[in-house]
Amino acid sequence: MASSKNLIVIGSGFAGLSAASFLAKAGHRVTLLEKNATPGGRARQLIENGYTFDMGPSFYWMPDVFDRYFAQFGKKVSDYYALHRLDPSYRVYWSDGHTDLPADYTQLQQVFESLEPGSAKQLDQFLKEAAYKYEVGVNRLVYKPGRSLLEFMDWETISGVFKLQVFTAISKHIAKFFKHPKLRQLMEFPVLFLGALPQDTPALYSLMNYADIKGGTWYPEGGMYAIVQAMYDLAVELGVEFKFNEPVQAIRVINRKATEVVTAHATYTADAVISGADYEHTEQALLAPEYRTYSKPYWKKRVMAPSCLMYYVGLNKKLKNIQHHSLFFDVPFAPHGVEIYKKPGWPKAPLFYVSVSSLTDPNVAPAGHENIVFLIPIASGLEGDTEELREHYFQIIAKRMEQHLGESILDAVVYKKMYSVRDFKADYNSFQGNAYGLANTLLQTAILRPACKSKKVSNLFFTGQLTVPGPGVPPSLISGEVVAGEVIKSLG
Repeated sequence: MASSKNLIVIGSGFAGLSAASFLAKAGHRVTLLEKNATPGGRARQLIENGYTFDMGPSFYWMPDVFDRYFAQFGKKVSDYYALHRLDPSYRVYWSDGHTDLPADYTQLQQVFESLEPGSAKQLDQFLKEAAYKYEVGVNRLVYKPGRSLLEFMDWETISGVFKLQVFTAISKHIAKFFKHPKLRQLMEFPVLFLGALPQDTPALYSLMNYADIKGGTWYPEGGMYAIVQAMYDLAVELGVEFKFNEPVQAIRVINRKATEVVTAHATYTADAVISGADYEHTEQALLAPEYRTYSKPYWKKRVMAPSCLMYYVGLNKKLKNIQHHSLFFDVPFAPHGVEIYKKPGWPKAPLFYVSVSSLTDPNVAPAGHENIVFLIPIASGLEGDTEELREHYFQIIAKRMEQHLGESILDAVVYKKMYSVRDFKADYNSFQGNAYGLANTLLQTAILRPACKSKKVSNLFFTGQLTVPGPGVPPSLISGEVVAGEVIKSLG
């Protein structure tokens, strides 16, 4: 192996932690610079008044990706945290009642059949195709750095391109199998994590349905932060040096080579720099203009995944009739979809999501209390994110939830923190305050995403939600691995 190099990783989100660990495993000296006081980026933890909240992701899908990640370091997931499969996986509220999605496949088929006779058989066929896409998509395509079309030119990928349905919209694909509007909405839900409307998302991503139904919805004991803690502990064990509360101010470049990274407290010399911070921020705020690959107009034209309006809420009582994950599809989706993606604006009647992790994990709330996270997806870049507006939406969704549950919530709130666009900008330098990065539309997939290697600075690399492979926790782990491979290659 070539001699050990000084490598600087910016940002300790999932992608930054992943990249740092793979680089340290390869024998390099890795320093990770983090703006905030703890690791995790958007997946940080909030601990207040006896309540413990996951601030970001809350769905644990694709357990095989986590297994694969830790196995590469000779570890197992169970070395770090215990997993529990949720059953039902989640509940969906409609205007006329609710549907639970059982973890057991036969029971799930019965749910489908009750809504649309013949749909159980259709689900079999749908998932058979989705399984192929999962195998090719998750186990092969996403591990490519997306720097050249040649990466995708092996015969298996070319011959399977029609089966992958990259050029068909997933909404159209789902409509071929299911007629009932509730079933269509259930099947379209997983792709909303990818940051675009189902009609703008390739049918390749029915692999998400496979992940949901066959892979299952899990809960890591202690919350999603248990993954962050595990990845952090592993990185420390591998020799990664962490510097917290060190916002990066500049990347110094000489002869098209990043030589130093300047923070508020120190200057670090670098043989290569890997930014897991927001891509647009890294280029526009940390690099001199002549070293930026992408212009301001380029970023303005990108289709960003949504932002969120979030509430971390503690109740001084237990709720009687609730599931760990609930989706409130009790109002029409189309108007809210338009307000997120087509004509950005604050929603008139929002759909929303609720996580009650204290139902599964008694340690995240005081005894007899409930820990709730509410999330409303909203367009990135919205203006007017005021406390009054946040409170207005909280009242709307809490009252709707009260009606569905048949019990009070608002009179039991003893803790509440609200979080939205301006917080994403302030805490993560997030472009337009986005929560999920760059949407996975057809024109923003693989080689059409911002490159994981700078075109202007020979030793500057990028990882995370705005580059390959895309938004989500498993893709972020993969992104770190992919970029680490590119860095190691470049060092010779």
